[in-house]
Amino acid sequence: MSIQPYYALKAALALYGKDCGSLSDSERAHAERVAHQYAEIEKVVLRSCEAQGVCLAPDAISNAIGEIRGQHPDEDSFHASLANAGLDEQTLADALQRDLMVDAVMARVGAQSGEIGDTETEIFYFTHLERFHTPEHRVARHILITINEDFPDNTAARADHRIREIARRLGNKPARFEEQAIKHSECPTALNGGLLGKVARGQLYPVLDDALFQLDAGALSGVLHSELGYHLLRCDEIHPERTLAYEEVADSLRHRLTEERAQRDAKRWLAALLRQTSTTATN
Repeated sequence: MSIQPYYALKAALALYGKDCGSLSDSERAHAERVAHQYAEIEKVVLRSCEAQGVCLAPDAISNAIGEIRGQHPDEDSFHASLANAGLDEQTLADALQRDLMVDAVMARVGAQSGEIGDTETEIFYFTHLERFHTPEHRVARHILITINEDFPDNTAARADHRIREIARRLGNKPARFEEQAIKHSECPTALNGGLLGKVARGQLYPVLDDALFQLDAGALSGVLHSELGYHLLRCDEIHPERTLAYEEVADSLRHRLTEERAQRDAKRWLAALLRQTSTTATN
């Protein structure tokens, strides 16, 4: 059986996040072109010398089926998607085996490039220092009381009174911020004690941004007003801007550069293989 139906499904899910039966005419035409490209790549890769002796992990196919199943809301939807593509679980598994073999061959070709060395890694780091610069950021917590004149507890006057009562309590006991956020904040962060997490400049409303980046660590803001309502902030930590040291990034950078080179080399190998196949076919 042709593996084209599988690649049509793969293209539909990758391009549009839906199965073949849900595509418009233009989407279907695009997906079919991509599916044809997938099929051509499979054919030439699996016929190559580099494909000899390549094996898959024992659970590779079942894991891949699980990923496709996970892109559907339920089992019925999964099987309907297969049926729309002209597949069942067995033909899907057969096609996945070939598709995963293609990935494995590409990985083998890329691995032949070897690992990036220390010298290349250092050169990349020192010639791209701007990529390793982290701006100042702060860990902050937040309490929000919204303004909505349709609700008695959230009229402007009542919201102002509520936030000032919270501010008064925190003025006496700042350590109660998380408790007060859980009890009173109308921001989704209330579930986590008002935690906004790491915040860089420009991520918050301007009035909140200005206030937060003037606070000392552990300090509370005064009552702040935005279009959402009234706010209180606490600055938990301050992380100044800095450039990450080479030692901090060396291992992860070497790994990333090695992966990127392997992918580039595998793509070059594939492009050359496709050109060779095309030339042979026209002669």
